[in-house]
Amino acid sequence: MALIPSQVLRVAILLSYFSILCHYKALDMPAHQTYGGSWKFLTFIDLVIQAVFFGLCVLIDVSSLLTKGGDSREQERQLRKLIGLRDWMMAVLAFPVGAVRGLMHIGVLHFKLVYPKLLDNFIPQWLNHGMHTTVLPFIIIEMRTTHHRYPSRLWGLAAVCCFGVGYILCWMIYRVRERG
Repeated sequence: MALIPSQVLRVAILLSYFSILCHYKALDMPAHQTYGGSWKFLTFIDLVIQAVFFGLCVLIDVSSLLTKGGDSREQERQLRKLIGLRDWMMAVLAFPVGAVRGLMHIGVLHFKLVYPKLLDNFIPQWLNHGMHTTVLPFIIIEMRTTHHRYPSRLWGLAAVCCFGVGYILCWMIYRVRERG
Protein backbone atom coordinates (compact mmCIF):
# COMPACT_ATOMS: atom_id res chain seq x y z
CA MET A 1 0.00 0.00 0.00
CA ALA A 2 2.46 2.63 -1.15
CA LEU A 3 1.22 6.16 -1.56
CA ILE A 4 1.83 7.82 -4.88
CA PRO A 5 2.76 11.52 -5.16
CA SER A 6 -0.66 12.59 -6.46
CA GLN A 7 -2.37 11.09 -3.41
CA VAL A 8 0.01 12.87 -1.05
CA LEU A 9 -0.48 16.08 -3.01
CA ARG A 10 -4.27 15.82 -2.68
CA VAL A 11 -3.96 15.47 1.10
CA ALA A 12 -1.67 18.52 1.22
CA ILE A 13 -4.09 20.54 -0.92
CA LEU A 14 -7.03 19.50 1.27
CA LEU A 15 -5.15 20.52 4.42
CA SER A 16 -4.23 23.87 2.87
CA TYR A 17 -7.89 24.54 2.03
CA PHE A 18 -8.96 23.68 5.59
CA SER A 19 -6.29 26.03 6.92
CA ILE A 20 -7.37 28.85 4.60
CA LEU A 21 -11.04 28.33 5.50
CA CYS A 22 -10.28 28.39 9.22
CA HIS A 23 -8.20 31.57 8.91
CA TYR A 24 -10.82 33.21 6.69
CA LYS A 25 -13.66 32.41 9.11
CA ALA A 26 -11.57 33.78 11.99
CA LEU A 27 -11.32 37.20 10.32
CA ASP A 28 -13.41 39.89 11.96
CA MET A 29 -14.89 41.54 8.89
CA PRO A 30 -18.07 43.63 9.01
CA ALA A 31 -19.37 41.92 5.86
CA HIS A 32 -19.39 38.56 7.68
CA GLN A 33 -21.95 39.88 10.19
CA THR A 34 -24.48 41.01 7.57
CA TYR A 35 -27.21 38.99 5.86
CA GLY A 36 -25.73 35.96 4.11
CA GLY A 37 -22.45 36.13 6.01
CA SER A 38 -19.51 34.64 4.12
CA TRP A 39 -21.83 32.71 1.81
CA LYS A 40 -22.57 35.78 -0.29
CA PHE A 41 -18.99 35.79 -1.59
CA LEU A 42 -18.01 33.58 -4.52
CA THR A 43 -14.56 33.28 -2.95
CA PHE A 44 -15.94 31.54 0.12
CA ILE A 45 -18.32 29.37 -1.88
CA ASP A 46 -15.47 28.26 -4.12
CA LEU A 47 -13.23 27.54 -1.14
CA VAL A 48 -15.92 25.24 0.21
CA ILE A 49 -16.38 23.63 -3.22
CA GLN A 50 -12.63 23.04 -3.55
CA ALA A 51 -12.36 21.65 0.00
CA VAL A 52 -15.28 19.28 -0.59
CA PHE A 53 -13.88 18.25 -3.97
CA PHE A 54 -10.40 17.50 -2.65
CA GLY A 55 -11.94 15.83 0.41
CA LEU A 56 -13.82 13.56 -1.96
CA CYS A 57 -10.58 12.87 -3.87
CA VAL A 58 -8.81 11.91 -0.62
CA LEU A 59 -11.77 9.72 0.40
CA ILE A 60 -11.57 7.91 -2.95
CA ASP A 61 -7.80 7.48 -2.58
CA VAL A 62 -8.15 6.03 0.91
CA SER A 63 -11.05 3.80 -0.12
CA SER A 64 -9.19 2.46 -3.13
CA LEU A 65 -6.12 1.74 -0.99
CA LEU A 66 -8.19 -0.08 1.62
CA THR A 67 -10.25 -2.12 -0.83
CA LYS A 68 -7.38 -3.02 -3.17
CA GLY A 69 -7.25 -6.78 -3.63
CA GLY A 70 -10.71 -7.31 -2.15
CA ASP A 71 -13.41 -9.19 -4.01
CA SER A 72 -16.39 -7.23 -2.75
CA ARG A 73 -18.54 -6.08 -5.64
CA GLU A 74 -20.50 -3.80 -3.34
CA GLN A 75 -17.32 -1.91 -2.39
CA GLU A 76 -16.38 -1.58 -6.04
CA ARG A 77 -19.85 -0.28 -6.88
CA GLN A 78 -19.70 2.30 -4.08
CA LEU A 79 -16.21 3.36 -5.19
CA ARG A 80 -17.45 3.79 -8.78
CA LYS A 81 -20.28 6.00 -7.49
CA LEU A 82 -17.81 8.15 -5.57
CA ILE A 83 -15.57 8.42 -8.62
CA GLY A 84 -18.59 9.44 -10.73
CA LEU A 85 -19.48 12.13 -8.18
CA ARG A 86 -15.87 13.34 -8.17
CA ASP A 87 -15.77 13.56 -11.95
CA TRP A 88 -19.11 15.39 -12.09
CA MET A 89 -18.02 17.80 -9.39
CA MET A 90 -14.74 18.48 -11.22
CA ALA A 91 -16.52 19.25 -14.49
CA VAL A 92 -19.44 21.23 -13.11
CA LEU A 93 -18.19 23.04 -10.01
CA ALA A 94 -14.51 22.71 -9.09
CA PHE A 95 -12.93 23.66 -12.41
CA PRO A 96 -15.39 26.23 -13.81
CA VAL A 97 -15.89 28.17 -10.58
CA GLY A 98 -12.22 27.90 -9.59
CA ALA A 99 -10.99 29.00 -13.01
CA VAL A 100 -13.36 31.95 -13.23
CA ARG A 101 -12.52 33.11 -9.74
CA GLY A 102 -8.78 32.62 -10.18
CA LEU A 103 -8.65 34.43 -13.52
CA MET A 104 -10.86 37.26 -12.23
CA HIS A 105 -8.55 37.71 -9.25
CA ILE A 106 -5.49 37.85 -11.48
CA GLY A 107 -7.21 40.55 -13.53
CA VAL A 108 -8.27 42.49 -10.46
CA LEU A 109 -4.83 42.43 -8.87
CA HIS A 110 -2.70 42.78 -11.99
CA PHE A 111 -4.73 45.51 -13.62
CA LYS A 112 -5.80 47.11 -10.30
CA LEU A 113 -9.44 47.06 -11.31
CA VAL A 114 -11.61 46.76 -8.21
CA TYR A 115 -9.72 45.56 -5.12
CA PRO A 116 -10.20 48.23 -2.42
CA LYS A 117 -7.28 49.04 -0.13
CA LEU A 118 -9.65 48.80 2.85
CA LEU A 119 -9.60 45.00 2.49
CA ASP A 120 -5.85 44.98 3.21
CA ASN A 121 -6.75 45.93 6.79
CA PHE A 122 -8.79 42.72 7.17
CA ILE A 123 -7.25 40.13 4.87
CA PRO A 124 -3.50 39.46 5.00
CA GLN A 125 -1.75 39.11 1.61
CA TRP A 126 -0.87 35.43 2.15
CA LEU A 127 -4.51 34.61 2.89
CA ASN A 128 -5.71 36.63 -0.08
CA HIS A 129 -3.42 34.68 -2.41
CA GLY A 130 -4.31 31.41 -0.71
CA MET A 131 -8.00 32.07 -1.34
CA HIS A 132 -7.61 33.22 -4.93
CA THR A 133 -4.30 32.47 -6.61
CA THR A 134 -3.62 28.88 -5.55
CA VAL A 135 -6.98 27.54 -6.69
CA LEU A 136 -6.17 27.54 -10.39
CA PRO A 137 -2.81 25.70 -10.16
CA PHE A 138 -4.25 23.14 -7.73
CA ILE A 139 -7.18 22.31 -9.99
CA ILE A 140 -4.96 22.15 -13.09
CA ILE A 141 -2.60 19.77 -11.27
CA GLU A 142 -5.60 17.59 -10.41
CA MET A 143 -6.71 17.61 -14.05
CA ARG A 144 -3.24 16.56 -15.23
CA THR A 145 -2.67 13.81 -12.64
CA THR A 146 -6.07 12.10 -12.68
CA HIS A 147 -8.25 10.85 -15.50
CA HIS A 148 -11.80 12.21 -15.23
CA ARG A 149 -14.92 11.20 -17.13
CA TYR A 150 -16.89 14.30 -17.85
CA PRO A 151 -20.66 14.54 -18.32
CA SER A 152 -22.07 15.32 -21.73
CA ARG A 153 -21.77 18.92 -22.85
CA LEU A 154 -25.47 19.51 -22.52
CA TRP A 155 -25.69 18.23 -18.93
CA GLY A 156 -22.43 19.88 -17.94
CA LEU A 157 -23.41 23.27 -19.31
CA ALA A 158 -26.89 22.98 -17.80
CA ALA A 159 -25.44 22.25 -14.36
CA VAL A 160 -22.87 25.09 -14.58
CA CYS A 161 -25.61 27.49 -15.72
CA CYS A 162 -27.86 26.37 -12.85
CA PHE A 163 -25.07 27.11 -10.39
CA GLY A 164 -24.43 30.51 -11.97
CA VAL A 165 -28.09 31.50 -12.05
CA GLY A 166 -28.54 30.27 -8.47
CA TYR A 167 -25.58 32.33 -7.30
CA ILE A 168 -26.83 35.45 -9.10
CA LEU A 169 -30.33 35.01 -7.65
CA CYS A 170 -28.91 34.63 -4.14
CA TRP A 171 -26.76 37.71 -4.69
CA MET A 172 -29.79 39.70 -5.83
CA ILE A 173 -31.76 38.59 -2.76
CA TYR A 174 -28.84 39.69 -0.58
CA ARG A 175 -28.74 43.12 -2.26
CA VAL A 176 -32.49 43.57 -1.82
CA ARG A 177 -32.30 42.55 1.86
CA GLU A 178 -29.32 44.85 2.39
CA ARG A 179 -31.16 47.89 1.05
CA GLY A 180 -34.57 47.22 2.53
